Amino acid sequence: MFFTRLISGIVLLVIMIAAMILGGDVLFFLAALLSFIGLYELYKTYNIHKNMLGYLGMGAAVIYVAAVRIQTVAGVEEITMAGLMTGFLLLMFVYVFTFPKFKADQAAWAVFGLVYVPVLMMCMYQVRMLEDGLFLIPLIFLAAWGNDTCAYCVGRLIGRHKMAPVLSPKKSVEGAVGGIVGAVILGLIYGYFLMRYLPSFDTPVFVYGIICGVGALIAIVGDLAASAIKRNLGIKDYGKLIPGHGGVLDRFDSILFTAPVVYFLGLFIG
Repeated sequence: MFFTRLISGIVLLVIMIAAMILGGDVLFFLAALLSFIGLYELYKTYNIHKNMLGYLGMGAAVIYVAAVRIQTVAGVEEITMAGLMTGFLLLMFVYVFTFPKFKADQAAWAVFGLVYVPVLMMCMYQVRMLEDGLFLIPLIFLAAWGNDTCAYCVGRLIGRHKMAPVLSPKKSVEGAVGGIVGAVILGLIYGYFLMRYLPSFDTPVFVYGIICGVGALIAIVGDLAASAIKRNLGIKDYGKLIPGHGGVLDRFDSILFTAPVVYFLGLFIG
């Protein structure tokens, strides 16, 4: 299991690094694919993946993803909200005009999935399309996966106090603090590397440390939120697509939260 997890993790990392560097169509289609698969996984947990509500939820995701593409390429800022509202109205249309075929909780789950997966996942692509996107996008993964790795190591070494004993018994307060500090250090090292070897890079190094720290803090919330959903639904993993890791949502749960953080902070510093 360890080697399976390691190998699939390395393959996934190589794919993500290549997509980050190439950006453009490559990253867009990868982010879109992850969005659709992740949304399908989420809908499947609530058994709405094979009915009209689920089909239209997936269609709404396509509309939103297309809107993001138009927004980043054509610069039409308002279209992403228009795409999201169109998807929401489609889902409400089905819920209202097929009543009482679907229950309120099913409709709410369909809407939640639309926001939770494609809206947050596509922030990866939106970050890359910013002016300094090539430099900013690695911060998403440093904050999420860097925090996760550092938290695991610190937690194993000195973890004593449970952070969320019901949701995630193995996570400790010490591990969480270590993860955030580790992410900040990774951000500072990365920022220093850019400043040292790229003369055109003019963002203060400490800014990247702050972004990674905030991202790591939010990543913890994202990880626990995913755990809470799984416990409520009585499942261990969202899927089996990534050997040793589970589904897309199992591996990208914290990315879903760090990507929008980096995006909005990137807009602020830009």
